[in-house]
Amino acid sequence: MIAKPLTGDTKPLDGDTDDEAMTETATDHVDVIETVISSLDQDDSAVVSHTDEGHLWRFKYGSVDVYVQLTGTADTDTLTVWSPVLSLPAQDESGLMRHLLEMNCGETFESCFGILGNQVVVLASRVLQDISPSEISRLMTIVATIADDNDEALRSQFGAAQG
Repeated sequence: MIAKPLTGDTKPLDGDTDDEAMTETATDHVDVIETVISSLDQDDSAVVSHTDEGHLWRFKYGSVDVYVQLTGTADTDTLTVWSPVLSLPAQDESGLMRHLLEMNCGETFESCFGILGNQVVVLASRVLQDISPSEISRLMTIVATIADDNDEALRSQFGAAQG
């Protein structure tokens, strides 16, 4: 399940993730995520929200906001990364959908375009079982890069629907 926008207990990302209740693996995942965010965040805007439902980070990459959600610490929990690229409704939505499906077929690697609420997003999700630091980094980098590489072109071509 993808989290709602950041609310409540958010704070700037400062690298301090010490929490005695976390397992070593969970701490490793959090450390890897925060290290990758630190390398990708282009304006020191990263924030993190810690709740009973997991962790949610937001950072800026180029012209897009990127969200990273870690739902928990068990092997069955998930790491989800997404970035909004276009608000809906849009012009020529059937053309937009065809374009996005064509891109999903060969240009998005482990990510995909999808619709979340009223936004087109680039999205990738993976269960934690056997996930490696390089996979975490790759998912986050792919989503951020594909979103940043395509958001302006999508807005230019399909933009907001005329009312």
